[in-house]
Amino acid sequence: MPGQGESSFAAELKHFREVRGLSKVELARRLKISPSYVSHLESGREHGSSDLARRLDKELDTGGKLWKAWQDGDGGTQPVPESADASPSAGILVLEDAAALRYDGSVYHLTMHRRLRNTGTEPITRYLVRIAVDRYPGEPERSNALYRAHPLTWEELQLEAHCGDEQMGRVVKHDRDAFKEVWLEFANARTRFPLYPGQEAGITYSYSVTADKWGPWFQRAVRLPTRELTVSLAFPTDFQPTVWGTETSLSASFAPLRTPPTQAIDADHTVYTWTTLDPPLHARYRMEWRLKTAQLPESEPVNTPSPSALMAAAGIVQEGDILLQTIAQPFDLPTEADEGRRIVHELNDAIARVKRLHDFGKGMGIAAPQIGLGRAAAVVVPPGDDSSPIVLLNPTIVETSTETDRQYEGCLSFFDVRGIVPRPLHIVISHTDIDGTPRLTRFEHGLARLVLHEVDHLDGRLYRTRMDPGTRPIPVEEYRGTGQNWTYQ
Repeated sequence: MPGQGESSFAAELKHFREVRGLSKVELARRLKISPSYVSHLESGREHGSSDLARRLDKELDTGGKLWKAWQDGDGGTQPVPESADASPSAGILVLEDAAALRYDGSVYHLTMHRRLRNTGTEPITRYLVRIAVDRYPGEPERSNALYRAHPLTWEELQLEAHCGDEQMGRVVKHDRDAFKEVWLEFANARTRFPLYPGQEAGITYSYSVTADKWGPWFQRAVRLPTRELTVSLAFPTDFQPTVWGTETSLSASFAPLRTPPTQAIDADHTVYTWTTLDPPLHARYRMEWRLKTAQLPESEPVNTPSPSALMAAAGIVQEGDILLQTIAQPFDLPTEADEGRRIVHELNDAIARVKRLHDFGKGMGIAAPQIGLGRAAAVVVPPGDDSSPIVLLNPTIVETSTETDRQYEGCLSFFDVRGIVPRPLHIVISHTDIDGTPRLTRFEHGLARLVLHEVDHLDGRLYRTRMDPGTRPIPVEEYRGTGQNWTYQ
């Protein structure tokens, strides 16, 4: 689809990078962007700016081919699952931006409301709206094939738009298989109602898309100065929805939303709502979901995201990101106590998200670099529902036993595999309380393994580097210990 659009920008980028013999990390270093962002560009999840497209074209020496591919994808504004609005004037301030998506079991119904203020010097007579869908995010060829065979039509969208009580006129700008652009006019057959300088007006538009054409994600891009942005997602409670969100920019890999969505019950639907104030320009906020008991059409194959894809969508930095190869910066405690508390809070939020996606029978842990924060903090959750999390700030290893064992480990940053890793059976860790008090704590067996795994992350190491020579991780599908604790004699 145009969800990755009719453009071949993503495929061309990957092709030329590989032809030039560059890794994602090296290309990212040359352009001073995140390696994760290169991955997002090549998968079609991000589309970049015109400046970035030109820099990529020059760096990879494509003779203009990459730049042309970006332009063919509608100037880089290739569709994502969102309604991303642009304005004919730089003089618009969005006071309120509220998106409400409701799923009834077969159709997604989206209502967008915006409160606009004309801060310019000329009347505003129209407002640009983009409508885009992507049934298979990350699989551009599959999406393209779907929408070529079953294009999104204006008839099925049933687009309605109003400014206050007045119906808004429409002029179609682009009409593609899965991407539409339309000017909403401050006029209709009866009257005109331009938005004059200093005036405010509320516009509301809505449309519907069947589930076979809508993917499990919704994204909002901040293209105009905005005071308040709200996203509301409602799913039938019987479908046992799981919702998470991430945010990203053009120069940084995505991270978990800084605040979690709230959850409430509305009749037979579960509603997730997330709000942010004064979002920065060009930021993108992405909500994703999984419906456990939703019924797919008989002809629809089950499309289950990989474990690593689920973790990435939950905001976990993935292997290849330079941050996972960098030693984390220690805290100056208690001077940086507030910063330490903030990061520990974000780690606990991330733990809550990933625990909704997987059963961690062995316990689990997460380090700050795995959520995009290069600080020396980690949280370890021992096995068992009643276990209290262990917070580690500035942890270092001061003692290890000569006795070791080998057990399979998994890592949230490459969760598709499991690898056998030798670890000491007993360790002593030096760490610091939030008030600056130094601590020495002894851990053994499985807890020692969990702690050492996270300390490795803070030292810029992954467990692959700890495996015995000649051994490799196995696909998670071949691993038989999921949901079970490690065993010790």
